[in-house]
Amino acid sequence: QKMSPSIPTTINIREPRWDQSTFQGRAKHFFMVTDPRNLLLSGAALEEARRVVEDYRAGVVPPGLTEDQLWRAKYIYDSAFHPDTGEKMLLIGRMSAQVPMNMTITGCMLTFYRTTPAVLFWQWVNQSFNAIVNYTNRSGDAPITPSQLGTAYVSATTGAVVTALGLKSLTKHLPAIIGRYVPFAAVAAANCINIPLMRQRELKLGIPVTDENGNRLAESTAAAQKAIFQVVVSRIGMAVPAMAIPPVIMNALEKRPFLKRYPYLNAPLQVGLVGLCLVFATPLCCALFPQKSSMSVSRLEPEVQARIREKDPQLETIYFNKGL
Repeated sequence: QKMSPSIPTTINIREPRWDQSTFQGRAKHFFMVTDPRNLLLSGAALEEARRVVEDYRAGVVPPGLTEDQLWRAKYIYDSAFHPDTGEKMLLIGRMSAQVPMNMTITGCMLTFYRTTPAVLFWQWVNQSFNAIVNYTNRSGDAPITPSQLGTAYVSATTGAVVTALGLKSLTKHLPAIIGRYVPFAAVAAANCINIPLMRQRELKLGIPVTDENGNRLAESTAAAQKAIFQVVVSRIGMAVPAMAIPPVIMNALEKRPFLKRYPYLNAPLQVGLVGLCLVFATPLCCALFPQKSSMSVSRLEPEVQARIREKDPQLETIYFNKGL
């Protein structure tokens, strides 16, 4: 039998496989990135993917490697190793852990919302998980200090708990369905606190902005604000289907004799419904904005505009990595 011809060494595996200027391309990319099955891969499989990717980048193509296998290796590699530092990421902080972890935590937040200790406990668990995710997926050239991490964590947890308890006391006299939306409001509030605090260094010092070829031009705080705003919108968007759809379904089901007879099915049902929503909501909301976001030069701070005009007077648009 003939050996299959080797693939060219010119495939750019630093970029995603699909066109990132379209929503569909971004969605396909994030379905791969957030695939929970990547969590089940052994250390050996991860190392094998790393080897294929690093060899290929160095111009070495193993005989018989197909383009599909190369892309699969790239996505496995990306799922487990930090893009800037190359170190293996904490298991529960990886993007592939988002769905199973969020499904469990959100399901529990929606199930156990009736008592104050339960509200406190699950909001705390959720913010602890968020802190791990934000730390694991931090941008590589802006390391976050332990004290900043601590401040963000405490503030977001406090914000979530205060919102949850405040709203919980307000909903006592409102229809039962309203009470089920308290966890969502708390999560939305916490995201608005947590992400800007986790990335406060970027808001103070700016994030790198580049031209379309990736040449670094300056650091801009205006770009940082836009990046962080987009991430907050994506994160809240991710929580919407999972926290908005199951309460309606559960509210209807709880009136049926079936759940009255088997009340212990409440939590597993809720977790399952949330999981179903998250499998789609997580990648689709990550895909709302391009990872490589852009902005017109005229929207930047005056001093940054001046620096860019000096380097390239014709430049209209700058690009930056928005983070996740």
